[in-house]
Amino acid sequence: MQAAAGLSLFGRVPAWLRAHDPELAATRRAMRAAVVMPALFALCDVVLRSPVMATYAAFGSFSMLLLVDFTGPMVQRLRAHMGLAVAWALLISLGTLVAHETWLAVTTTVVIGFAVLFSGVVSSVLAGASTALLLGFVLPVTTPAPLSQLPERLAGAGLAAASAMLAISLLWPRPDTDPLSAPAARCCRTAAAQLHADASRLARGADAAGVRACRKTADEATAAAADLRSAFDAAPYRPTGLSIGSRALVRLVDELTWLSTIVADSAPPPDDHVVCDPEALAVRRAAAVVLERTADLLDTRDQAPDELHAALETLHAAMDRMERGAPVLLPVQLPGPGTESGVRAFIEALDLSFRAQELGFATLQIAGNVDLVAAAERRTWPERLLGLEPGAPNRPLTAARERAVAHLRPNSVWLHNSCRGAVGLGIAVALASVTGFQHSFWILLGTLSVLRSNALNTGQNAIRALGGTIAGSIIGAGLLYLIGHHGTVLWFLLPVAVLIAGVAPAAVSFAAGQAAFTVALVILFSIGHNPDWHIVLLRVQDIGLGCAVSVVVGLFFWPHGAAAAVNRALADAYTDSARYLAGAVEYAVGRCGALPSSADAPLEEGLEAAAAARRLDDAFRSFLAERGAKPVPLADMTTLVTGIVGLRLAADAVLGLWQRAAVRHAGTDRADARMVLLGAAGRVSGWYRDLAVSLARNSPVRAPMPRNPAAEATLVASLRRELRDDDGRASDTAVRIIWTVDHLNAARRLQPSLEQAARHGGSGPA
Repeated sequence: MQAAAGLSLFGRVPAWLRAHDPELAATRRAMRAAVVMPALFALCDVVLRSPVMATYAAFGSFSMLLLVDFTGPMVQRLRAHMGLAVAWALLISLGTLVAHETWLAVTTTVVIGFAVLFSGVVSSVLAGASTALLLGFVLPVTTPAPLSQLPERLAGAGLAAASAMLAISLLWPRPDTDPLSAPAARCCRTAAAQLHADASRLARGADAAGVRACRKTADEATAAAADLRSAFDAAPYRPTGLSIGSRALVRLVDELTWLSTIVADSAPPPDDHVVCDPEALAVRRAAAVVLERTADLLDTRDQAPDELHAALETLHAAMDRMERGAPVLLPVQLPGPGTESGVRAFIEALDLSFRAQELGFATLQIAGNVDLVAAAERRTWPERLLGLEPGAPNRPLTAARERAVAHLRPNSVWLHNSCRGAVGLGIAVALASVTGFQHSFWILLGTLSVLRSNALNTGQNAIRALGGTIAGSIIGAGLLYLIGHHGTVLWFLLPVAVLIAGVAPAAVSFAAGQAAFTVALVILFSIGHNPDWHIVLLRVQDIGLGCAVSVVVGLFFWPHGAAAAVNRALADAYTDSARYLAGAVEYAVGRCGALPSSADAPLEEGLEAAAAARRLDDAFRSFLAERGAKPVPLADMTTLVTGIVGLRLAADAVLGLWQRAAVRHAGTDRADARMVLLGAAGRVSGWYRDLAVSLARNSPVRAPMPRNPAAEATLVASLRRELRDDDGRASDTAVRIIWTVDHLNAARRLQPSLEQAARHGGSGPA
């Protein structure tokens, strides 16, 4: 019975780990550290008789095996670790040089802290290594020593770096795949299957087999989209890294969610009233092929994207043919509709082609994103280090400077984090100097314990950090009391403590991880000395001082918490995206008129909207990285973030639609159609600007806009009167005007879900 119970427990532990540690990423890192760190410490302390080497080897291996997890092929990861080792050597040397002068140590700490933290905006490599880099400077600057010790410090760090590189390549290597790739590929394939089934249904008519096939593929596509969103939302932080490819996969989740909505809305009705448009069906089939090739590239990113590019050319050609053929579908020669239903029927004559155009555009965006993911995997190491976008001009330093400048603004999450971290570390170094250098490392440890999470929930993190530290200190003191003078037992406890310290933050909680880390430090610093549990308890006050520094600095630099930070980023993104949509329609109005227009393509507005979306992505990632209960439901916050994607895609689609227009059509000024477009754009963008204000101020949200039959009637009258060619048929300008109104209506149809999400997030209805 006992053996069976033991086997049952042995089977439950891996299952529990897989449930609480997706992909076993934290477990993998912890097991490596549990093997390497104690071995290096024993080698340097017992065999080589160098406590200095032992300390730097232990913290170096902890830093390089637990605090970083580089992505990409193995060669790229080894290069990243080599770069981290070189950076550690430079930071250790600098920290050793400035540690003896307090003012110099404080000033250098502030500069280095800000530079390390803010450099994360440049590339994922630097962002993922920021905490490890900070530890490489904090350790020497808080433990002043003569320069004669520098070689031993560097030797310990070098030994840790070499061991870490061997460990990541030989001990349970990290898989190259991203956890979102497989569900994203399945989502693409099921959407493609639904498009094929819908196209066959539209071509053959309302037969029972076609209806069943459409229903089956629609259910599978809906389930695949839900599985993708669940994989994205299941973890307390995004299940991807910060690399270009990973960020593209994050955007892909939003775009595939948007595509699933479009595919569901464009499905043929389950009755006999099916209209066949051969050109629109060709676009659907071409889009389905693109999605299939996109899924193939997601499954095998190292393959050549030639088949995807060929499918994209076919889709572009099909969309061009559909745009040229769409004017014949408008019944401009029939008597004018005199009722609301007649007006709607006139506009919906292009509904099938518009849905195909919307599907095609969304598919192009998704395929371009996946192509970017694959291209990012093929970048060289220098391009990865400097965050160079695939396909961008070969100006890596210029690109890095542009990204950094984009975050030098008061509402940047990254700027707030960097300022808070730099000032917090500087104050902690000054405080450590005043209280005595024997306390300095522990004070910096308390500061770093809070800073290593993020700046959004400082008070809560400080309480959890201090609580976990107190619990860990009590547990450590209890262990030392029980062990007494049997110090050899500590060598056996050290690997277990390191393993738990690595797994607990991801699998249990931030506080549990802090407690386990404190126990590991207590054991590490007690090896080779007479265990004294009184000293362990005294260190709680030092760590408490460090946590207090983080709280005070955090309250100064970040007074409102996670949800408010994301709300401000959402407000900026909605404001800029609404401006971009209005600018795209203004450009369309200039293109559809007969008179010359000074309106240029809103490229600057598009860049500003994209930059605001990137800042929102940073804030949302930080929001998801905070463990514990969310003040705003995650589903509602995700809905608000995804709404930005829909709004920007509508603006992109309108802009691309009118940029493809070859020439302005001669004739009248089309004043009525122009006024309808401007009025609709003003109302839609105005609603989103009001939403931005409500999110920023936590004020009531306006009710969603209803459909405007009067404006539609005016538009139809204008189209029938002013937009015929010499043969009396509708011109392609008429098609573009109707499609522009359709894109505005698509943005309007987002409003009910956004209003509901904003209301649940704290803003009441207006």
